[in-house]
Amino acid sequence: MYNKEMETARLAALEAGRIIKGFYGNLEEIRKKGKRDLVTEADLLSEKAVVSAITKAFPDDMIIAEEGGEQGKISDRKWVIDPLDGTTNFAHSFPFFAVSIGFMVSDEVVAGVVYNPVMDEFFEAEKGKGAFLNKKSINVSATANIRDALVATGFPYDIDKKSDEIIGRLKRIIVEAQGLRRPGAASIDLCYVANGRLDGFWEQDLKPWDTAAGSIILTEAGGEISDFSGKGFNPWLKSILATNSHIHNDMLRLMGI
Repeated sequence: MYNKEMETARLAALEAGRIIKGFYGNLEEIRKKGKRDLVTEADLLSEKAVVSAITKAFPDDMIIAEEGGEQGKISDRKWVIDPLDGTTNFAHSFPFFAVSIGFMVSDEVVAGVVYNPVMDEFFEAEKGKGAFLNKKSINVSATANIRDALVATGFPYDIDKKSDEIIGRLKRIIVEAQGLRRPGAASIDLCYVANGRLDGFWEQDLKPWDTAAGSIILTEAGGEISDFSGKGFNPWLKSILATNSHIHNDMLRLMGI
């Protein structure tokens, strides 16, 4: 149904990945948008390439991008773009970052791609057609108990303003889960739940471009996604809980909402 959209997203992500990889370990400028929020020349050039590809193919669609904000006409068709998810990792040459491109129709995410150019891992999904890593079908894990689960989280940029809440939730989960990771790129965290490398992931205060693409990849792989209280997902939620579905209720209990 969305063949042209998927092909456009694939080509745009690959080109953006090529740009990012060219700057990897070779940055000349890093700026701060906030106390902990970074932006680099790679973010800006990657976004320019993605936006250019999409506007050329679909000039009437709306674009919501991390650096450029809302662009184009108001439309039921929206592209939600993070040109470099995991900029802090990238700036430190930690190879866990990605280009994330989600496509929405009538406020529903129907397609998405997430590409890590250093690891050359390309995740993609289209509604009703399953999820894939480098063209091979992927599925969530079968882990059925939180005690056997490897889970991940991330921290908001303003953690200093809500550290008690965040650390409290972290402590509850650490003592029950088998293991915890904090990789630093939400789009990849969602994809790692989708292909069974992780069993669950939670984070608060994310933006739509952090989660749109990863959410469709996760659900098409058989996962479950909600906010911390269990309400249905949309990219504008302030909190996100993503699991293999089997441990979702356990994780909801530990969210403490």
